Amino acid sequence: MLTDLPNVLTLSRIATIPALVALVALRRPWADLAACLLFTVAAITDYFDGVVARARRQQSDFGRMLDPIADKLLVGATLMMLVGQDRLSDFSLYPAIVIMLREILVSGLREYLASIRIGLPVTSLAKWKTGFQMAALGTLLAGDSAAELLGLGMLPIGFIGEIMLWIAAGLTLVTGWDYLTAGLHHASGPHVPPAGVRPAQPK
Repeated sequence: MLTDLPNVLTLSRIATIPALVALVALRRPWADLAACLLFTVAAITDYFDGVVARARRQQSDFGRMLDPIADKLLVGATLMMLVGQDRLSDFSLYPAIVIMLREILVSGLREYLASIRIGLPVTSLAKWKTGFQMAALGTLLAGDSAAELLGLGMLPIGFIGEIMLWIAAGLTLVTGWDYLTAGLHHASGPHVPPAGVRPAQPK
């Protein structure tokens, strides 16, 4: 199971996190460019692991569990490094907070719904959100220093990345609300507990 290509691709996203953190911590133009490229490759695997799993019929519960975990670890580590290294303006700290809170919210909803055997499907808008979010973070990792290294100093790369982060945060709010209402709908309705699981007794 672990050696299936989709799971290897997913695990590779987790494996890139220490290297990504180290590159950002160096605070060098070449390191910023390398961090951007590494993050971009990791983000691309997020698309291909699902494609490969469906093509090879290697979809599994393990893969479905691991995929969102890898995404949240990668996004969370990147956001924390950008904030910790003062790579975000004060104004762009707010969309970063929104994105982090949404990830925690969805994780909690998925955990609860999984306990009552209900899945939380990924919507098309959520996929667009992920695409914008990954593009924004990759752009912010490159920043103005990498742009100057490539002779593109006239482009406000950091500012462009922050605008994209705000767009991603807007999509995050919409999809987060959709997931929350879906979760509340299931939580408020009657459901049968899984076989072998006794309902909690009132205290």
